[in-house]
Amino acid sequence: MTIVEQGRGQPLVLIPGLQGRWEYLRPTIDALAGDFHVVTFPLCDEPSADVPYDVARGLDNFVDQIQAALNQLNLTNAVICGVSFGGIVALRFAARHPERTSSLILVSTPGPRWHLRRKHEIYTKVPWLLGPVFVAEAPWRLWREIMQALPDGGTRVRFVWKQLLALARAPLSLPRMAARARIIAGSGRVDECRSVLAPTLVVHGEPSLDHVVSVDGTSEYGRLIHGARTLLLERTGHLGVMTHAREFASQLHGFLESVGRDHAA
Repeated sequence: MTIVEQGRGQPLVLIPGLQGRWEYLRPTIDALAGDFHVVTFPLCDEPSADVPYDVARGLDNFVDQIQAALNQLNLTNAVICGVSFGGIVALRFAARHPERTSSLILVSTPGPRWHLRRKHEIYTKVPWLLGPVFVAEAPWRLWREIMQALPDGGTRVRFVWKQLLALARAPLSLPRMAARARIIAGSGRVDECRSVLAPTLVVHGEPSLDHVVSVDGTSEYGRLIHGARTLLLERTGHLGVMTHAREFASQLHGFLESVGRDHAA
């Protein structure tokens, strides 16, 4: 099983988004590694994951992958942090394995009642044909956010360049992304929210800048999960953990310190 580790400290499992590859989260990994032992991996339906994948088991494959990573590294528990699609995996893991979830972090995660729009449902059925249309929409969905989050031109160019390099090293698979999107649409998450026992932080960007998932939907986790806190990353949308990686890491560190104080009290 392919596992990527970086940093020292409290273990934190970082679950990638719909692209399925950790490489796109490199800025986040680097920032988190200052305080945490970051553990991540390609999702198990990726060829590079070196993990069996059973189509019939859907989301449970990814839940088992987290369990296997913890076992392989002899970790009793960890902070479980999922980004976008990874948040849905993290939620199910936390609901089913509370003893191995020290805290749960949901970042820009599709809401508990989220379903594919009709247009995107069609994309997922014939991704090899219509997937390029979905990809072509990405600049429109993301560019305004990148402009707001990274007003300095040089910083913006470097960020985009590094993401293009990640794309070259870890190419997207439109069929696999479509399959993951169908998994989201086919899974109900309200009951799982009510089963979560771990301290939870729900992270989102500004509604006007996230054109990938609904911020209102992400925020609903904060209402459904008992005791959950929410965090707004200002001047960001869906990419805040990458464009504002240091701020995210600092806020996450502060949240976990406060959780530790609450437990000690």
